[in-house]
Amino acid sequence: GLYSFSATNSGLIALVESSPPQTYFKRSITNLTDSKASNYVMYLNGSLSLFTNSNDSEILVSVAPVSSAQFMKLEFDGHLKVYEWQDQWKEVNDIFTFSIGECGYPMVCGRYGICSNGQCSCPKSSSDSTNYFRQINDRQPNLGCSEITKMTCNDSKNHRYLKLNDMNYFAFGADIIDTDMTTCKNACLRNCSCKAAIFGYASNSSKGECHLPSEIFSLMNNEKDKTRYNSYAFLKVQNETQRKRHVNGAIVGSVTGISILGIIIGCIIFTFWKKRKEDEVEEHYLDNMPGMPVRFSYDDLKSAAENFSKKLGEGGFGSVFGGTLKDDTKIAVKCLDGIGKAKKSFLAEVETIGSIHHLSLVQLIGFCAQKSHRLLVYEFMSNGSLDKWIYSGNQEIVLDWKCRKKIIHDIDKGLAYLHDECRQKILHLDIKPQNILLDEKYNAKLSDFGLSKLIDRTQSKVVTTMRGTPGYLAPEWLSAVITEKVDVYSFGVVVLEILCGRKNFEPSEPEEQRLLMSLLKRKAEEGRLMDLIDKRSEDMQLYKEEVVDTMQVAAWCLQRDYTKRPSMSTVVMVIEGAVDVEKSLDYNFLVPQTVSDINMIDSAPLLPSILSGPR
Repeated sequence: GLYSFSATNSGLIALVESSPPQTYFKRSITNLTDSKASNYVMYLNGSLSLFTNSNDSEILVSVAPVSSAQFMKLEFDGHLKVYEWQDQWKEVNDIFTFSIGECGYPMVCGRYGICSNGQCSCPKSSSDSTNYFRQINDRQPNLGCSEITKMTCNDSKNHRYLKLNDMNYFAFGADIIDTDMTTCKNACLRNCSCKAAIFGYASNSSKGECHLPSEIFSLMNNEKDKTRYNSYAFLKVQNETQRKRHVNGAIVGSVTGISILGIIIGCIIFTFWKKRKEDEVEEHYLDNMPGMPVRFSYDDLKSAAENFSKKLGEGGFGSVFGGTLKDDTKIAVKCLDGIGKAKKSFLAEVETIGSIHHLSLVQLIGFCAQKSHRLLVYEFMSNGSLDKWIYSGNQEIVLDWKCRKKIIHDIDKGLAYLHDECRQKILHLDIKPQNILLDEKYNAKLSDFGLSKLIDRTQSKVVTTMRGTPGYLAPEWLSAVITEKVDVYSFGVVVLEILCGRKNFEPSEPEEQRLLMSLLKRKAEEGRLMDLIDKRSEDMQLYKEEVVDTMQVAAWCLQRDYTKRPSMSTVVMVIEGAVDVEKSLDYNFLVPQTVSDINMIDSAPLLPSILSGPR
């Protein structure tokens, strides 16, 4: 992203990407005595605090008191915002704004835009009527301004300054100190990469500081502070005659118009060609894939699903509808939405389970790939997804221990088959109760292979982009280097939810009980794991010791170090009583990352593994 936020030995620094990066927020650390020590910054109790090896702490940024679960996110526009759970995630604080104000953000008014009391405008000359900048979009002044005549180093003798009074810059850092205005301006003129000379001095001083940025973002009006501090911005512009500017504008406009028209026509032709080529490649791929299931026409499935009128559910890539084939076989039809992601999900599912069969995997009966339609046809699972049966609610039927144990065993056998018994290892990568379906006899089957990945058996690790569901993601996803043990971790979370009858993150619970894994750690240390057993089931209470043993299997699967987690084949043997659970388990599932572990927090979407649970 354009913005980054880092914790360094000198403090907290927020930067905007340029060459070199420019600072728009800084909070210095005052009590750091050992720069080589393992210090870290953590968001704790509503504040960003520094922790050192000496057990001292210093609050760097204080925010509103915590009343419920919170998390912090660096947004795409450079704002560092705090969100709090209030029936849903709501913004409760904008941390940087308190220090730098609304006009202190690099792109608040776009490049070369001037921010004044939250309003955006373009730089204008106060000495003549010549315009050097214009709005990129008159209806959206916050998009910034563009140069009417581009500056070129080949014609540096025609560079001049556009003087802006009472103007400051967010990233003011002195390149030259104790200097005068003329020296500052000349320094910028001698350097072609310099885009402006920003000069400021105190009202009671004759000397000041000079800043020479190589890239200009938004400027700030400094009129309110001019009684104690004077500041000027001298923007470097190309000084051409009015006639030459008009002639060049006409030529550039004509050439640009013709070029744009040619580009548009070329893009349209290329888009149609690329789409047709992709469709041909996909058709060839599907026709030549061995062991493919039945291929249906779109009209056949539309008729079988009664015009897609019986909606069974909705997932990340589309909706699922009930239907019946001509031979009275009940089916579930998954209609994939979108184009790019839908195709990837479609091909992933067909490639993964189109030619494999196991009692613990939902059977893919067939598919449809016709024009823009992408549909998958599965066996119908009458009891729906597991989440409807294990989370607290008003169900008429509460699953007993025998049923829950069978469900756990079905899941582990399905994953063991994917990891160890197929020609290639198959990583599911999205194991959660919503993707585990139950038939009429409560047999559990894995479904939704849209995020799955095939890897060769010669590979011990694979590099891939983060995918899956927050709350079920293993810690190693942060490195993007994963193994099949990420599925083992997700399985551990699911087992814990089955045994406890609740979600791994419950915002409605008291603060000390919201995180199920934190609760597991505390109860394990107290020797009271039985307290976690689902209290809705009297039958579960009769098998407390067996349930606690299974809870320890889940804890084994949740080890932070993936090498210490069991394989799914081992889990199968443990559940069957052939192997004992590892005794020396680490219950510290959640630990803060030190500065040396995670130094930069990018403005990309917040990493789910860093957060406390699903949102």
